[in-house]
Amino acid sequence: MSAQSPLQSPPVAPPGSKRFLGARDLALVAAFAALIAVLGLPGTIYAFGSSVPITLQTLGVMLAGSILGWKRGALAVIVFLVLVAAGLPLLAGGRGGLAVFAGASVGYLIGWVLGAAVIGLLVQARLPRYSIWWTGLANVVGGIGVVYLIGVPVLVFKLGTGLAALASAAWFLPGDVVKVVIATFVAAGVHRAYPQMLAPLRNRRP
Repeated sequence: MSAQSPLQSPPVAPPGSKRFLGARDLALVAAFAALIAVLGLPGTIYAFGSSVPITLQTLGVMLAGSILGWKRGALAVIVFLVLVAAGLPLLAGGRGGLAVFAGASVGYLIGWVLGAAVIGLLVQARLPRYSIWWTGLANVVGGIGVVYLIGVPVLVFKLGTGLAALASAAWFLPGDVVKVVIATFVAAGVHRAYPQMLAPLRNRRP
């Protein structure tokens, strides 16, 4: 018997099912937590002295929500952050440990979790239909709007000035728009290749 890819989700759960996460769900969560970590390998860019680095890891957050849905996507980000808190240098630039969560970028890290959840919720809201344009909008709302909504105020609080925080957010925006486009088309390709990816979630909406 051939091994089945973790991308191949099991059949749709019965409407009354209470199952939280199965083995394949957990495998996908672990895989996307690893993906977020891998996207940190290219390193960081600190634009004009910003306290928050520009990284590719936000792309992983967008992909997690777009492909896995709200619960698995948010959980993948949580697993990644737990590993960071445990001391593993998984954030871009080799950062890790509890000290990271006392820094100016902590709002963005919290925003990643909620951003992935919002992206997943919006994508699932259109099930059983899948729309690439709706997924793009979901990534803008969750991957940019939600993350900035939490990250910028925390940055303002940490730095004690609004101008520096707003300037850093402005430097993030062009790159994040590019990430939205990439995440949207990658997610569309995955769902085209594995149409059952989100099928189990149709009967597990919150």
